[in-house]
Amino acid sequence: MKAARLVVLGVALAAGGVAALLASGHREAPPAAAPQPQIATVDVLVAKNDLPRGQVIADGDVDWQTWPAASANPNFIKKTDRPDAIQQFKGAIVRLPLASGEPVRDPAVVFAKGSGFLAAILPKGTRGAAMDVSAADAAGGFILPDDHVDVILTRHEKAGQGGASADRVVTDTILRNIRVLAIDQAVEEKAGQKVVVGKTATLELTPDQVEALQLARQQGSLTLALRSITDSDADSSDDDDDATGKKRAPINTVRYGVSTVSTSR
Repeated sequence: MKAARLVVLGVALAAGGVAALLASGHREAPPAAAPQPQIATVDVLVAKNDLPRGQVIADGDVDWQTWPAASANPNFIKKTDRPDAIQQFKGAIVRLPLASGEPVRDPAVVFAKGSGFLAAILPKGTRGAAMDVSAADAAGGFILPDDHVDVILTRHEKAGQGGASADRVVTDTILRNIRVLAIDQAVEEKAGQKVVVGKTATLELTPDQVEALQLARQQGSLTLALRSITDSDADSSDDDDDATGKKRAPINTVRYGVSTVSTSR
């Protein structure tokens, strides 16, 4: 009887082992991970290097970069629309500075060369007017393109009505917060460039300011005063007072007995 029990126990253990083995073989596999949604992309033209204003785009300066289609601005240059854009932009001149990796847009470049570039970067309604300068008249040569300056007129004025009266020297700020377009032929600050000691400064002016500048040249000597970058964006066109609180005097020009008075803007 004892042996029979042992046989039954052995058979039970064997059956349990077979059942466990069969159960382990039929274990369900874990569910597969859901596929990640694919993000739509588009190739856009970007600057591969920092491109300052005035630089001519050369080989390696621009290239295609994958960009999420949902965040691509309509003004970006897309490879699907303009596959030859790299060759098209070769030789173009940068009008608005571009940082490395920044998408290129048509308004940021111009395709004019030489003298046509200055006309292309002038905002609508403005003029480019040149004036002679020296290192002493241009903040020691530290005025660079895209800086903002004040134009100061120094002139001699009669102290009184009597013929024996001595002349006095009068200084007036005739133009304020004026953008410098170029110093001589330089239209941008080159890498590592510290000063530009030029003989001619080209200023961005309105037509009225051009007239005031030309009249002032007949009255005396002109000097450029460099403005801080922190206040170069301030709108001072309506400010009629100089730094001392005095009213700026009008410019009076007499030609052939005809007096012309011009107020600066």
